[in-house]
Amino acid sequence: MIKNSSEKPTKKIAIVGPESTGKSSLTLALSNALEAPFVLEQARDYLENKGPNYTQADVEAIARLQLKAEDDALSQNPNLLVCDTNLIVIKIWMDSAFGSTPDWILEEIKQRSYTIHLLTDIDIPWQPDPLREHPQLRAYFLEKYIETLSDFGIKFYLISGNENERLTAALQVLAQEGITENTAKER
Repeated sequence: MIKNSSEKPTKKIAIVGPESTGKSSLTLALSNALEAPFVLEQARDYLENKGPNYTQADVEAIARLQLKAEDDALSQNPNLLVCDTNLIVIKIWMDSAFGSTPDWILEEIKQRSYTIHLLTDIDIPWQPDPLREHPQLRAYFLEKYIETLSDFGIKFYLISGNENERLTAALQVLAQEGITENTAKER
């Protein structure tokens, strides 16, 4: 990991999108290509330990774990940090499962800043998984992500294609936005 030796804030890359759209794969690929640390999605471990049935309190606990994991990574002062989901994902989950999102999560979304959001497209096949819930609603949820990101005034880029195309597209966006300076390892 390359540490941030200046007073500049860490550049945070948030990977968001519907279920089974390659968020974790893109997170790991970007982390590797950029030699940057990453924050894993916390929901998977939580639900694998607890079981697939969850309450609003569980999702709030997952949100707190996600924030803690991100804060722990930021405490190492990296130049870049790749985040596999953030509270935008939690908000859409909460709205879908419970009809609303707690105010504290909405406030955290407004207060936490990310340098860029990459929205993963639904153009890859659904991968069945006991923790995934809505294979038939991917297009609906993609629209919810676009709507939610727009409502919060968050700039985002839709990342499409197979795994290699997504990595290439993400790296191009990061370079275009001045987030990276061709710091990716040669492939």
